Amino acid sequence: MKPKTSLKDIAKIVGVSIPLVSYVLSNKGKENRVSEKTAKRIREVAKELNYHPNWNARSLKTNKTRTIGVIVADISNPFFSNLARNIEDEAFSQDYTVIFGSSDENVEKFNKVLDFLKMRQVDGFIIAAPEGSKDIIADLAKAGVPFVLIDRFFNDLTTNYVTVDNFKASMQATNYLLGKGNKKIGAVLYHSTLHHYKERHQGYVEALKQVGLPEDTELIKRINHGSLKTDMKRVVKELVQDAGVDAIYFHTNTLAEEGLTQMLGLDRKILKKVDVVVFDQNSSYNFLEDPIPYLHQPIKEIGQKALRILIEQIQEPTKELQQISFDTSLESSSLEP
Repeated sequence: MKPKTSLKDIAKIVGVSIPLVSYVLSNKGKENRVSEKTAKRIREVAKELNYHPNWNARSLKTNKTRTIGVIVADISNPFFSNLARNIEDEAFSQDYTVIFGSSDENVEKFNKVLDFLKMRQVDGFIIAAPEGSKDIIADLAKAGVPFVLIDRFFNDLTTNYVTVDNFKASMQATNYLLGKGNKKIGAVLYHSTLHHYKERHQGYVEALKQVGLPEDTELIKRINHGSLKTDMKRVVKELVQDAGVDAIYFHTNTLAEEGLTQMLGLDRKILKKVDVVVFDQNSSYNFLEDPIPYLHQPIKEIGQKALRILIEQIQEPTKELQQISFDTSLESSSLEP
């Protein structure tokens, strides 16, 4: 069996020191002032000799695995699957690998996934924290574990997080519906105490308040995660048939997907009678006769920023924590210019 190529073999052929080869193949050539010509030659020889780093040895030496754990709410949700992909792409560009897990918005499952990733000795975490996980997140922070929260955070915990301005976005969505002359605007949201859901609701209420419309609790419908379909069927009937709303604001894409299905089940032409706006995009909208206005979240930027903040904290544990909030944009071919 042919012996594995070592750094020493590459250094001998190129005519440089072993540490210099190590710098280049660890993506640290520039910071150690290795010329681009030499770095290129080292990479060429490494490729010719089919060199592969000994990750186990490297992990023992650096106490790092160059692996990141990412826990999302539901990997089948288009928002989280796209976000996960962008995190993975950014990680790959920085020589990190990613292990994914879904909590399914269940704190017990979240804790099990977290423990599994800890056993895999990941260097840090990117987390969409489920309801009821505040104490777990607080324990991670106390232990000095590098992590970044995405999509949602806990207002009374100081942590890294990357999210969008949910309050501002909800005002934007509600103002769009108001601008179309709607006065009776229903809101569909999940039963939850998570901060980002609260902000979305508060933005909706504030937009109504600014035009002199009161918060009508009969038009605000909350749905349980575990009974989405049955709850939505009831909610749509209550809003459309009983209350006679002019418009509906769905607070998530999963709510909208089921809500639109139920609405179209009542009346195939209902979207010409009741305006709809959604927080976040879903590819299912593309199959509807009437395009759906939605709040676009900059998923690529969120994923890239979260990964970069995490790597910075892994490399510099005492670095100041960062809180990043992106703006959303209202997009749809149905929007008036």
